[in-house]
Amino acid sequence: MNAQAGLDLVRDPHAPPLVDLRDVHKAFGGVHAVEGVSLSLDAGEVVAVLGHNGAGKSTLMKVLAGAYPLDGGGIVVGGEPAHIANPADSQALGIETIHQTLALADNLDAVSNLFLGRELMTPWRTLDDYAMEAAARKVFARLNPHFRNIRVPVRALSGGQRQVVAISRAVYFNARVLIMDEPTAALGPEETRMVHELVQQLKASGVGIFLISHDLPDVFALSDRLAVMKNGRLVGTYRTADLSEDEVLGMIIAGKAVTRVAQQHRAVTPSATAEAERP
Repeated sequence: MNAQAGLDLVRDPHAPPLVDLRDVHKAFGGVHAVEGVSLSLDAGEVVAVLGHNGAGKSTLMKVLAGAYPLDGGGIVVGGEPAHIANPADSQALGIETIHQTLALADNLDAVSNLFLGRELMTPWRTLDDYAMEAAARKVFARLNPHFRNIRVPVRALSGGQRQVVAISRAVYFNARVLIMDEPTAALGPEETRMVHELVQQLKASGVGIFLISHDLPDVFALSDRLAVMKNGRLVGTYRTADLSEDEVLGMIIAGKAVTRVAQQHRAVTPSATAEAERP
C-alpha cells in the first residue's frame, strides 16, 4: 500500500494541522538541544523525524509529549494554542507516545496493560474486569484479529503482539496524534509487516503519526513527509517520495538541505498538487 494513500483518503485541506510546532526551543544548561524548529502534522499523515543520536529529534518529541517543558516557541493543537507542562496535558489533547521500550508491565496481561493507570471501575468502585476485557477484545480485534492470548503476561508475547498492546492503548483512549519511537526495532520481517499494517490502519482512520526511526526502509514505506534534524536544528522537511535514500543520508550526515526539490512544510493534497502543476 502506498504511504500517501491513507493521507488522500482522510485529510481535509482546509483543516488546521493536528499539531503545529512553531519555533520550538529547548536547552539543557548551555546545550541547545532544539533551536527554532517548526514542524506540522496533519490528519492521516505520517511524518518521519530523522537524525543522528543527539540531533534533537527525541527532545523535540518529548516536548510535545510533555516530558520536557518548552523553553521558547509554541505548540498549536487543532488550531488552538496548547500549554503542555506534563504528559497528562499531552494526553488530554489526544497525543499519545509509544516508546521504543513500549512501557509495558511485563508481569501483567494485555488487558491490564491496556487500562494501566486508567482502569474502568464499577459503581461500587471495584475494578470492572468484565468491561475492561470486553473493551480490550474489541480494540485488539480491530488491530489484529489473530491476537487472542490476551490473558497471559505480556512478557510471553511476541514483539509484534506487544506493539499491538501499546498501540491499542493509544487507540482506545482516542489518540489523534501518535509519537512512535523506533516501532520496528529488533522485530523480524513478519512482525515488522504487522506493525506496518497497523500504521496504515491508523492513517486510514485519520490519526497523525510522528515516526522517529533510523530505519530508512521503514521511513520510505510509511512516511508521507520526513524532517531531518542535526545539532538541534531542522535541516529540511520534504515529501518522502521526492527524495532518494542517498539524499536523506546526506542530510543526516552533512546537515545540508536538498535543493533539487522544494521543501514541503505541510502535507500536499491531490488538489493542491494539481493546482501547482497547472500552467
